[in-house]
Amino acid sequence: MSDRGQSDLRGKNMILIAGPCVLESRDTVMRIAESLLPYHEDCTKDFYFKASFDKANRTSLDSFRGPGMDEGLELLQEVKEQFGYKLLTDVHDYTQPHTVAEVVDVLQIPAFLSRQTDLLVACAETSAIVNIKKGQFLAPQAMEHSVAKVLKTRGFDGEVNHADAKKYGVWLTERGSSFGYGNLVVDMRGLRTMREFAPVIFDATHSVQSPASGGATSGGDSSMVPYLSRAAAAVGVDGFFFETHFDPSIALSDGPNMIELKKLESLIKQIDEIRQIVE
Repeated sequence: MSDRGQSDLRGKNMILIAGPCVLESRDTVMRIAESLLPYHEDCTKDFYFKASFDKANRTSLDSFRGPGMDEGLELLQEVKEQFGYKLLTDVHDYTQPHTVAEVVDVLQIPAFLSRQTDLLVACAETSAIVNIKKGQFLAPQAMEHSVAKVLKTRGFDGEVNHADAKKYGVWLTERGSSFGYGNLVVDMRGLRTMREFAPVIFDATHSVQSPASGGATSGGDSSMVPYLSRAAAAVGVDGFFFETHFDPSIALSDGPNMIELKKLESLIKQIDEIRQIVE
């Protein structure tokens, strides 16, 4: 129980999570997955391919949600077998984690569900790493309690701290905090606060989202992704999360805040250079 995620991080300098927001057509997913192969082969990166089989919190009932769990897990398994990637995907209720963990390496708790005890416990009962996205409505220090729910379920009952959260396979992801209506901001102090009690991933693309600002969809400003990413690298985090696509304008979810695949390489190079200075 206590070795979850530990071996994956030995010799790795940075966790990198990347992929499309949601599983689209097989051809689209495979094209994106193939483009990300250099990061899997980079010995300084602990790479995870990310895509959701279901986006259960879309703004509109008519929005594309994904292929669903059964078909989605089949496609994710195909990605794993073809490219050798470790996988990350979202789960939305306590009935899903045990099945999903048979395929993926990281179970992600969506931000809106970051306090849902039954879901956190069900994820903790699997062998997968649990990545908890900080709720847009929560203070950074409040996330300590979500981490504790997973740790206690996994048999750890001490003071919550970064080292033991890493050992027991619990991460936190920052994706911005609500600021007025339809806007998110990132308080960089929160990265430091949360890193006291868990490894922290910076979700650079969701942090520039404008929730429900595009009518029946969410908007965003992807031009701000590099600035926030470089700032997070300077503060110090354990990894980065990028939703990416070869053409964000045709992505079926979160296109306005995605970073284009061809722009990802230069940004990660900048992040690496900053990390070498500050860490």
